[in-house]
Amino acid sequence: MKRDYPNLCKPLKIGNLTLRNRMCSAPMGATDIDREGTPGPRTLGFYEARAKGSAAIVTVSELVVHPETDGSQMLHLSLKTIGQLGAFTYVADAIRRHGSIPSIELSHSGQYAGTYMVDKDGKGELCQYGPSDGVRPDGMKVKALTKEQIDDIVAAYAEGAALAQRAGFQMCMLHCGHGWLINQFLSPYFNKRTDEYGGSLENRTRLAREVLTAIREKCGRNFPIEIRMSGSELFDGGYDLDEGVRIAQALEDYCDLIHVSAGSYQFGFGVTHPSMFLDHGCNVYLAEEIRKHVSKPVATLGGLSDPEQMEQIIADGKADLVYMGRALLADHMLPSKVEANRGDEVVKCLRCYVCMAERAMTQTRRCAVNPLIGRELEGYEVVPVSPNRRKRVLVVGGGIAGMVAAVTARQRGHEVILCEAESELGGILRAEWAIPFKHDMFELGVTYARLCQKEGVEIRLNTRVDAAYAEAVNPDAVIIAVGSEAVMPPMPVADGAKVLLVDDIYLDGAEVGDRVFIMGGGLTGCECALLMASKGKEVHIAQRSPLAKDCNIRHRPILLKEIERNGIHVHQGFRVNEVRVDGVVMSDGEHDEFVPADTVVCALGQRPREEAVDALRDSAPFVRVVGDAVAARTITNATYEAFHAAMDI
Repeated sequence: MKRDYPNLCKPLKIGNLTLRNRMCSAPMGATDIDREGTPGPRTLGFYEARAKGSAAIVTVSELVVHPETDGSQMLHLSLKTIGQLGAFTYVADAIRRHGSIPSIELSHSGQYAGTYMVDKDGKGELCQYGPSDGVRPDGMKVKALTKEQIDDIVAAYAEGAALAQRAGFQMCMLHCGHGWLINQFLSPYFNKRTDEYGGSLENRTRLAREVLTAIREKCGRNFPIEIRMSGSELFDGGYDLDEGVRIAQALEDYCDLIHVSAGSYQFGFGVTHPSMFLDHGCNVYLAEEIRKHVSKPVATLGGLSDPEQMEQIIADGKADLVYMGRALLADHMLPSKVEANRGDEVVKCLRCYVCMAERAMTQTRRCAVNPLIGRELEGYEVVPVSPNRRKRVLVVGGGIAGMVAAVTARQRGHEVILCEAESELGGILRAEWAIPFKHDMFELGVTYARLCQKEGVEIRLNTRVDAAYAEAVNPDAVIIAVGSEAVMPPMPVADGAKVLLVDDIYLDGAEVGDRVFIMGGGLTGCECALLMASKGKEVHIAQRSPLAKDCNIRHRPILLKEIERNGIHVHQGFRVNEVRVDGVVMSDGEHDEFVPADTVVCALGQRPREEAVDALRDSAPFVRVVGDAVAARTITNATYEAFHAAMDI
């Protein structure tokens, strides 16, 4: 067959292994880990999904090699724990049986021990070890590792690799990036040692070389070793790309694959895991430059999810492999869709950080656009019903919840009619086209509209559904996804004042003046403020409660930095009492303040369309309400509820 993405589909030799294609699953933390560091059955399902989706390498993350100096809630592998080797063996088997290469990331957090602990207070009981004595920005003391401890850690890396090899893992990844221990030794910022491990580049790379040598001696030549490094630390005092090249050159003889990431945990989570405010592939240039100076294959990653972009990266020689983390949470079948020339069906990552936030909050995984992730044991295939169980399903509302429900119900073999009151599918996602950093969300709506057509959903646009219409359709099941509507300003508004809803701007192209006041500092208001600031407007936001409190814990700090960087005026603790023609009067409860403005934007939230829902509650034997029609929430809730509603029919 003629491949749409021939370069992504080419095999590649890494050591003694042949990779099936050029698309790999980056290390992403497991989901159910017991107190001994043993992976549970959900972890097996989590990684197996990526293998079944045709990822060439599936990397299990993170295997802590030396708990004595790196206490954390991550994986650990030891013969001392009964059944632990078996648990890892089952994970490796689950990956390998689908034709993927099982790999495991060997890690030590160094002075960031306990990063993934949900009980953050427990971190204070840990002793933080690093290359040098010091104090972290959060006030925790760091103790320099002794030579004896370093020797123990080197041996532990080799022992961990050997046990993983025994369990059936075919290669390993040595984590030398992101501010973890080996990166701390590589970095002139963290490493202030004066012995053989500090100072010159040769000395700062010594620990990495010793670890790589020990693994090779323990595991042999037929166990490829991949190093994961930051091509540049991307902060003042850290090493730059030129030194990143020299580090790669110093280590290439000891490894089989160089995996180039970026940044450091302490200074750039939104760079190491590129946020929606950065370009897709923003870190690829690091791998491209390093590849020019080394002879080993080079892998890249960083906000990659578009098959066209990844194909071009390989075709242009910028890298030999592409890794994906969040992209394979959003669509674990991405590589198999690429191989089958179905790239237009890929559900792309939104870079919303729901996945990262969920792990930090609950030790599970969840994805805004993939309801199966982290819950693979519940079944991650949509199995068609038998012919005698096929139903007629009416889905009311063509937003993301309605489209997910329609596609899922159709994949199960039901007859599906999708009605949308507007002239296009997409619902609230249609508005995201106006916001550059949220284009991925707009594209999500486009993708699902395409999937509805491909699956054979009957789409009826410009169609409002009431009880009479539903009765005429005579469905066996109704899924109500009518969404929500904007909360209108409750305060007095003067005649002639220019008050707009966000959709007036995004969908209707309403003109906005030079001085914009936004009522409501939730996620929607903050995003509108950033858009207005990007257009050169003077922007003010008033919010009684903390700004963007409806934003997840990973995305919120990055969003707030963008608010600050763009010079947006934030009026925390204020409520608007009156909208005048020339501005607003607001109050903090003690005094009033006038802010001049020629345009006021209302971003006070959404409320479900309860009347539309109530009118349809008795329209079929099976009725389910999903998404914003239940309560104005997130895409995560919408996709999860819609998927399972369709699965329950």
